[in-house]
Amino acid sequence: MVHAPASGGYSEVPPPGAPPAAPASCHARHHALRSFSWHRGDSGDPAELVTAFLEDNGLPVRKLGRSADKNQTYGHGAICGASLYVSADAGCVMINATPGGPSPVPVIPDVYAVVWVHTEDPFPGSTGSWNLGPWAESWSPRQHADAVQRVRDAIGRGDVYQVNVVGHASAPYTGDPTAALRRVATLPGARYGGILAAPDGRWAIATASPETLVEVRHGRVLTRPIKGTRPATAQGRRELLASAKERAEHIMIVDLERNDLARLPGTGPVRVDKLFAVRRWCGLWQAESVVSAPLAGEVGLADLLRAVCPGGSVTGAPKIAALEQIAALEPVGRGVSMGALGWIGHDHLDLGLSIRTVAVDGSRVHAWAGGGITADSDPEAEVAEAAAKAGPLRAALAGGLTAFA
Repeated sequence: MVHAPASGGYSEVPPPGAPPAAPASCHARHHALRSFSWHRGDSGDPAELVTAFLEDNGLPVRKLGRSADKNQTYGHGAICGASLYVSADAGCVMINATPGGPSPVPVIPDVYAVVWVHTEDPFPGSTGSWNLGPWAESWSPRQHADAVQRVRDAIGRGDVYQVNVVGHASAPYTGDPTAALRRVATLPGARYGGILAAPDGRWAIATASPETLVEVRHGRVLTRPIKGTRPATAQGRRELLASAKERAEHIMIVDLERNDLARLPGTGPVRVDKLFAVRRWCGLWQAESVVSAPLAGEVGLADLLRAVCPGGSVTGAPKIAALEQIAALEPVGRGVSMGALGWIGHDHLDLGLSIRTVAVDGSRVHAWAGGGITADSDPEAEVAEAAAKAGPLRAALAGGLTAFA
């Protein structure tokens, strides 16, 4: 597994159990000081509320990318940084878009932030066995294929250009999920591999996401949209590079992300630094681009979240119209998937898109997978692609497990 450092290259990943995108200085050396939670249906603007919470805890969220006092203390030690999670539904609320169905994991907040302070305590280990039951799908392959066709029909009418369609599955479990979640977080190619859990253990999120939703560092804001998938073989790589359908789908999302960054106040000209580069996640090749802009002025967290959430590569284009299609098509809410999950430090922000992500709620484990649909999409092929994306997550969860009792 790899993690993207400030240089834009790759380095060794955090130890298992570290929060997604946590810097090396905070690995295995942090303790939760205080947290913020917001659920869909709560009052107030979640973007402003979480910004105020983080600002009150000494993080420069009104001036992202500008250094703050990392030695600031609150009686418990120096502030290390903060983890931030924002669900796709919370993103819809932030931009007044149509949210999806109810989350299958309602115990997990739609916005959650936790401020960490330095400590010498190691991450806790697994305390016992873990038994996983059979997976139950929220829709059948036929229903999934029918949803793909309905998107193609909507594209034909001119309602949308592209829509990302996502399916959900869950399985019962007993025992301690810690080791299984760590296997997910250490899947190869996970730029944001890590775990975020409630202090009381009621829920946990594990991600193996390869995709940067938004990063602010060294006076620039950037995103790395991923669109286009093939098996990680020599032939699969050639097919991905040669596919007019995948390239058109990818460029459509790159244009959407360019527009999202351009909407930010205080940013300079937006540019595409890299277009349709191929990188690997587990047994799949995926196409990735890099879009960035200089920060000419002060950019705050609330404006940033409103600009990029929910992520364009998991919604479609135009974003608002695509979200209306998603709400009508998907039988189960996206829960923790397709949102934002990462780190806010004293001099940077790094949020991954919560794809390739699972959640546990004390009795079931949940996973989501899908893909972008265009006019040229083949319904059966889209169903197969979603299964290929979900496969490594399920295999990691099942690795070395005893039969479910």
